[in-house]
Amino acid sequence: MLLWGVLLAVQALQFARAVELPAGSCAFEDSTCGFDSIFTFLPWILNEEGHYIYVDSTFAKQGEKAVLLSPDLQAEEWSCLRLVYQITTSSPFLSIPSRLNLFIRFEGENFDRLLWSTKESSDSWLIASLDLRNSTKKFKILIEGILGEGTTASIAVFEIKMMTGYCIECDFEENHLCGFLNRWNPNVNWFVGGGNIRNSHSILPHDHTLKSELGHYMYVDSVYVKHFQEVAQLISPRTTTPMSGCLSFYYQLQQGNDNVFTLYTRDASGLYEEIWKVDSSLSEAWNLAEVDFSAPYPTEVIFEVAFNGPKGGYIALDDISFSPVHCQNQTGVSFDASEASCDFEENLCNFYQDKDGPGWSRVKVKPNMYRTGDHTTGFGYYLLANTKFTSQPGYIGRLYGPSLPGNFQYCLHFYYAIYGFFKMSDTLAVYIFEENHVVQEKIWSVLESPRGVWLQAEITFKKPMPSKVVFMSWCKSFWDCGLVALDDITVHLGNCQSTETLPPPPGECTFEQDECTFTQQRRNRSSWHRRRGETPTSYTGPKGDHTTGVTTCTSRHLIWFMGKRLNWCQHL
Repeated sequence: MLLWGVLLAVQALQFARAVELPAGSCAFEDSTCGFDSIFTFLPWILNEEGHYIYVDSTFAKQGEKAVLLSPDLQAEEWSCLRLVYQITTSSPFLSIPSRLNLFIRFEGENFDRLLWSTKESSDSWLIASLDLRNSTKKFKILIEGILGEGTTASIAVFEIKMMTGYCIECDFEENHLCGFLNRWNPNVNWFVGGGNIRNSHSILPHDHTLKSELGHYMYVDSVYVKHFQEVAQLISPRTTTPMSGCLSFYYQLQQGNDNVFTLYTRDASGLYEEIWKVDSSLSEAWNLAEVDFSAPYPTEVIFEVAFNGPKGGYIALDDISFSPVHCQNQTGVSFDASEASCDFEENLCNFYQDKDGPGWSRVKVKPNMYRTGDHTTGFGYYLLANTKFTSQPGYIGRLYGPSLPGNFQYCLHFYYAIYGFFKMSDTLAVYIFEENHVVQEKIWSVLESPRGVWLQAEITFKKPMPSKVVFMSWCKSFWDCGLVALDDITVHLGNCQSTETLPPPPGECTFEQDECTFTQQRRNRSSWHRRRGETPTSYTGPKGDHTTGVTTCTSRHLIWFMGKRLNWCQHL
C-alpha cells in the first residue's frame, strides 16, 4: 500500500522552501495563474479558502466536463510536469467513474494529444508526474475533468508545477518528494531526514545536496525490524516518455552484513529487473552510484533495502539525477524496431532462410469469399510455407530474423493463418536462437485447429545474449501438414502487456480499451457503437475486428454502423 507515501508528501509540504513558481505552474492560492476555464464547458471553481480548484456534481450532471487551458508555454529543455489532484465519489464501485485527463496542444496543430488520464478515486491528494520532451514549439496544457455518476462526485487540482529536468530526478528539497512514494511496511519505511522537521529522527548530521543540517534526504533504519528479510521500498514516478542514459544517486550506509541495498526497475505489468546492487567496499561518507538505465516503455525505479535483523543499520539516499549520456561515456546499444519488423510487401526485409532451400514463399492472392488476402492491406504479399513444392513429410522450413541485442525485453507481434486438416499442432512454432551458445528454445507454437483466417500472436521474451527469432514450419506427415501463412511481423522493446499504457498518437485508435479521444455529437439509432465479435445482424459487417484479424471469438472489438457492411472489411 502507498498511503504512507501520501503522508510523506504532506510532511514535505510543511518544510518546503518558498520558491517562485515557474511558467506553467500554479498553486491556486488566490488566482488561477493564467489558467482559464473554457466557457463552453463547466467552470473550474477556485476554493474560497485557497489552494485548490474543483468541479463537482452540485450544479452539474453526469458526463459534463470542465476544461482548464494554460497560457502559452515553451519547454526548450526536457521538463517535468507534476500534478497534485484528487477524485472523490460516493462509491468506488460506480460503472461510470469520474475521470481527469491532461492534454497538450502544440501551436499550429488543430488537435490535442492525450498525455495522461486517470479515474482513480482517493480520500487524499495523489501525485502524477509527466515528462515533456524538449521542443521549440509553443504549446498549451489542457486539464479536463469529466464528472461520473453519483451525487457527490468531485474533481480537484491542488497544484500544477512545470520544472526543467526529468521527473525521475529528486534532491528531496522540494514539495511532494518529487512524486516518490514509500511502500508502507508495518516495521520498516523510508522517512524524510534532515532539515528543521519537528521531532525528526534524522540519523545523519547533514545531507548531500546542501551539505548542512538544513538539507533533506531519505533514509531507512533497521531499529524496528522484527522479521527476517524485512523490506522497505521507495518507488519513483513511472516514466511516461521513452528515455535512456545514466541514472546516478548518492547513498550512505552503516557497514554491516545485515542489509542489502538493491535497485530495481518495474514495468506496468509488475515485472521486476535488478539493475544494481550495493558494493561491500564503501567509505562512510556519501557514495556515488551510476547505473545505465533504459526505459523504452513505462517504468518505475525502486530503491529497495532488505534487513535481516534489528542490527542491520541504516541506509540514506539523496540527489537522484539522470543524464541522456550513458555512464562513463559508454555507448549504449541502440535498437531500431524497424530492422526486426516486416510486412513483406516489397521483400523479406532483414529476414532470411536456410541455405538448403526456400521453405517460405512470398505470395500474393486475390481475396474472395473463400479465402482472405494478406493481413496488411488485403491485396498485398505475405509468406506461405508447406506449399505443393515443399509439403513433404519430415520437411522443416526456418525463417530467421535479424540479430537482437541481449539483456533487453522484447515484444514479438505477428499474424498467422493455417489451412489443413483438424490436427496441426506445432505446424508453426517460434524459437529463440542464442547466437553465442547455438541454443534454440521454443517459446510459442500453434495449438488450435485450422481456421483459414488471420490470427494474432504476441510473445514477450528476454535473453542475456544476442539472439534471433526463428519461425519454424514443420511438415510432420500427410495428415499434419497444412498451409501456414505469416504476415506483419513487428518487434518492439518492452512487455507486450504494457504497450497500451501510453496513449496512442492523436487520430489513431484500435477501440480495444475505449474510444480513445473520438466523440459523437449525440447517441441514437444512427450512432456508432463499440462491439465485440460479429455484428448483431446476419450477413452484415465483418466476423471480427481488424486489430487481430477475423476470428469467431468475442475478445476483440470493432465499430459497426446501422448493421451495414463497411468498406474496410476487405482489409481483414
